[in-house]
Amino acid sequence: MQYVLIIHEVEDYESWKKIFDDASDIRREAGERAYQVLKYESNPNKVVHFSSWTSIEDAKRFFESPELVKIRADAGVKSPDFIYW
Repeated sequence: MQYVLIIHEVEDYESWKKIFDDASDIRREAGERAYQVLKYESNPNKVVHFSSWTSIEDAKRFFESPELVKIRADAGVKSPDFIYW
């Protein structure tokens, strides 16, 4: 199993979380197998998304797709950091 760690700040956690939850089917279809979402205690708009994927290639293809770039912008995501394992 391959893993992705994403750390980013969002404009508003509740708004971001709704968009994130609504995208669960497209993440699963792209190859995401499981995930966890955590918020920083000191800053609830700073989010950690840790997920397992079918492959790093599937994850990169998904996260770098124009569709996802737009979804992130609509969700108010600021400068995500991606770490692939």
